[in-house]
Amino acid sequence: AQEVHCLAHGLAHCAMFCAISGNAPEHPVISTKSGHLFEQSVVEKYIESTGKCPVTGEPLEAADLLPVKVASTVKPRPLAATSIPGMLSLFQTEWDALMLETHSLKQQLETVRQELGHALYNHDAACRVIARLIKERDDARQALAEAQPSAAVAAAAVAAASAPPTSKGGEPAAKRAKAAAPAVESSAGELTPEIIASFEATSKTLSKGRKKRQPPADQTSAEALAAFGEVASEAVLPAGPVCVDVHASEPLAAAGGADGSVILFDCAKGAVGAKLAGHSKRVNAVRLHPSKPLALTCSQDKSARIWNTDGTQLHVLSHSGDVTGVTLHATGDYCVTSCSDKSWSLFDIDRGSCVLRVPDGSGGYTCAGFHPDGLILGTGVDSVVRIWDVKSQQNVASFEGHTGTVTCLAFSENGYYLATGSADTTVKMWDLRKLKNFHTIEPGAAVGGLAFDNSGLFLAVGSADTSVYDTKTWGTIKSFASGAAVSGVGFGRSAATLAATSADGILKLYGSSS
Repeated sequence: AQEVHCLAHGLAHCAMFCAISGNAPEHPVISTKSGHLFEQSVVEKYIESTGKCPVTGEPLEAADLLPVKVASTVKPRPLAATSIPGMLSLFQTEWDALMLETHSLKQQLETVRQELGHALYNHDAACRVIARLIKERDDARQALAEAQPSAAVAAAAVAAASAPPTSKGGEPAAKRAKAAAPAVESSAGELTPEIIASFEATSKTLSKGRKKRQPPADQTSAEALAAFGEVASEAVLPAGPVCVDVHASEPLAAAGGADGSVILFDCAKGAVGAKLAGHSKRVNAVRLHPSKPLALTCSQDKSARIWNTDGTQLHVLSHSGDVTGVTLHATGDYCVTSCSDKSWSLFDIDRGSCVLRVPDGSGGYTCAGFHPDGLILGTGVDSVVRIWDVKSQQNVASFEGHTGTVTCLAFSENGYYLATGSADTTVKMWDLRKLKNFHTIEPGAAVGGLAFDNSGLFLAVGSADTSVYDTKTWGTIKSFASGAAVSGVGFGRSAATLAATSADGILKLYGSSS
């Protein structure tokens, strides 16, 4: 301690500089460990943050600092500041330096402005290029997506044909979509080159037009649909499951009942129109032709029938089992029926003749539906959904995941998705490009009906009640209570009307009250 005191005493009589700042300290302290001199406030902050000596890096505490007592003296003024002329000269020098610095800053500011303007111009040009590239990318993706459904099922067909048989223990999980090609008997009849050419031309036209097609100007929005209320309720048929279809452009609905009767309903007047009498057992499905005054029906009496909308029966299409579904081809000239005799058949609507019958030994069909482009057919067989290439009559893909009978199915208007409803109380959404299930809706009861609107924006699900879902978010837009299990749903033109039928024989219409 005595040596440190002597050192401090000696330093008091010589020039002292802080080891950190290099300036003469006003409150000097000395490290008792290293002997270095510091400004007290500076070194204490350093020690507080690091706990070390700023020069040697050794551990150092504030208690290791020894204050140095020095005489307080007033710093002498510079010689130039001892007179008024000298101070004026200092001020002039400082002013000149300030002006030079200001001029330099102005030049730098102008340079920065020019560089900023150039950068903004480049940014704007880059944004335009990026926007153009994004548009080209989106167009390419759209074109690829439209081509993929057909390509995917074709690839699945090739894979299924070349895949070796597997043992029962090697079967994949039941809840995974997979390609499959079950044994199919020889089909009755064949598609002529003219029919195939008609199918391909229609598919090409629809696929190309769909790319640029926009929803109609009067398309109902999600907000407007959420405000829908019941506008009509009519007991049109006896109690029992009732199927329904709504015309694509006219205010007309058709419903088929458990007693075999079919009625046409005027949605504008809210009244029953023509009655189609001919079936002797439950009607399983009805379809209204979008461009001709025709109605198609199928029944458990082993027949499908083609009617004029004035009530005249035009053709009876005979089958060997219950006809469970009927669906129109995109050409409007053909229809397909599904049957419990393990076959589906293609009919010429104008002639009422069977063009093609495709038997399948795996099980009876429960429903059927055409893809919007007409080259793919979806069918339900027990709990499995099968996808068929219509031209080759090959089962090119199978979707397994339901645990109950598949009761209904519907393709989205853009052709990318397939919705399937089942007695297992679920609706499964399948991506036709990736051949897999990507979403599941659980309405809580057996599903009796499914329908996309013509824009593909909404999906209606008939179960314990009638619910409408947004196809972008799959959120519920609106649910309508029903007094009995809903057995059929359908959208009218521009989704301005929603029809639902239930097991109590009642047809309900939902729409805007204004």
